[in-house]
Amino acid sequence: MKTLIVEDDFLARSLLSTLLSEYGVCHVAVNGREALDAIERAFDENDPYDLICLDIMMPVMDGQEALLELRKMEARRGLKGLDTTKVIMVTAIDDSKNIMKAFRQGQCEAYLTKPLDRTKLIGHIRDLGLIE
Repeated sequence: MKTLIVEDDFLARSLLSTLLSEYGVCHVAVNGREALDAIERAFDENDPYDLICLDIMMPVMDGQEALLELRKMEARRGLKGLDTTKVIMVTAIDDSKNIMKAFRQGQCEAYLTKPLDRTKLIGHIRDLGLIE
């Protein structure tokens, strides 16, 4: 599983990287703009990400905007439905408005609130069919 962790907080980024590295390659980005550059490069190299863990609140470009741009990028490449990248939104905000916005507008597959729960994270990834 190839994963992109998009998180501006060093500790959260390190924790996600540690938890997910046993399942495959993990790359990191510190904001949405950097993430989109990495995602586009991965598509161009025909080696896209299987999973993106995307923080909502970040500088430069937040996770909501980055998710919308990711879905537009996939649409331009003819990707839709099950062929799109699986995205788990990660947020410190246990706020139904932000969470529903991520599902409704950005089409994410799951969300987690901080502090992260390893069991829930791995459960979501299993549910998405990325690991057994």
